[in-house]
Amino acid sequence: MQADSLSADTTGAPGVTEAASGIVAKLIGWFEAFILLLPNLVLAVLIVVAGAFLARIVRRVVTSVLERTTGHAPQAKNVVGLMATLAYVAVLAAGTFIALTVLDLDGLVTTLLAGAGVVGLALGFAFQDIASNFIAGVLMAIRNPFVVGEIIETSGFTGTVREITLRSTIIDTFQGQKVILPNAKVYGDPIVNHSARGERRIDLACGVGYGDDLGHAQRVAVQAVEGLSMRKEGKPVQLYYTEFGDSSVNFTVRFWVSFQRQTDYLEAQSEAIKAVKGAFDRSGVTIPFPIRTLDFDPNGGVDLRAVLKGTGGALGDGEA
Repeated sequence: MQADSLSADTTGAPGVTEAASGIVAKLIGWFEAFILLLPNLVLAVLIVVAGAFLARIVRRVVTSVLERTTGHAPQAKNVVGLMATLAYVAVLAAGTFIALTVLDLDGLVTTLLAGAGVVGLALGFAFQDIASNFIAGVLMAIRNPFVVGEIIETSGFTGTVREITLRSTIIDTFQGQKVILPNAKVYGDPIVNHSARGERRIDLACGVGYGDDLGHAQRVAVQAVEGLSMRKEGKPVQLYYTEFGDSSVNFTVRFWVSFQRQTDYLEAQSEAIKAVKGAFDRSGVTIPFPIRTLDFDPNGGVDLRAVLKGTGGALGDGEA
């Protein structure tokens, strides 16, 4: 029995030795591979560190350039921060991919890029509307067509800009409605900014009778508007006759007012109407009512008075 145990122990020793030798050989191979890879590993680490340093510099440069370009509007600050972060991540990712390439991990880089492309394509289809609104918001922040507090007209709505985000523009209409417009629609539609110049022209339409002196009526209307305190100095009042109406000769008075609020425009227009009406009343210029001429002859030229005179008032008796 003792001989058999000794024989078993003796025959098992070579198996343990071979396993230990294999492990040692494997470790030695890994160490040698690490030694061979060490220069590339050091280079890869340096590339990552340099990429991180360069990414910080790029972020500062992008922030500085965009702040000078977009100004200091609230929505511009969001865009500046976002673009600077994207630039930072892009440079850092590029440095990481270069480091992986130095380590002969091209397959991993290709897999990561392919996966990112597939994910980006899927997200693009899934969030197409959100992405378009986001991009439009970024472009609007860069171009800065209007700011919060200005009065604009776009997409069929007119009101004061209350808030601008990267996704939507919020307008308070003059009827008290809160309108949320997607930035893609705002950016794609025409925008009328009534507050951009700080002034606005009022076109006041009116008419005078055919029996009035047009030159006299023009002088009276212009003088009446020139006397308005809210009229903007330095820009003359203009009056142009525009057409022969059914019962009047029509004209348009044009003058400029300072514009900060919608009430500035409405009050100036109201005061101009009162001033022109009062001046016409004092000067004997008429603003005629609509007139209709009734013709009772097939060949034309016979009015109602002639018909009544010829019938001796029979029309009235018949109706009675």
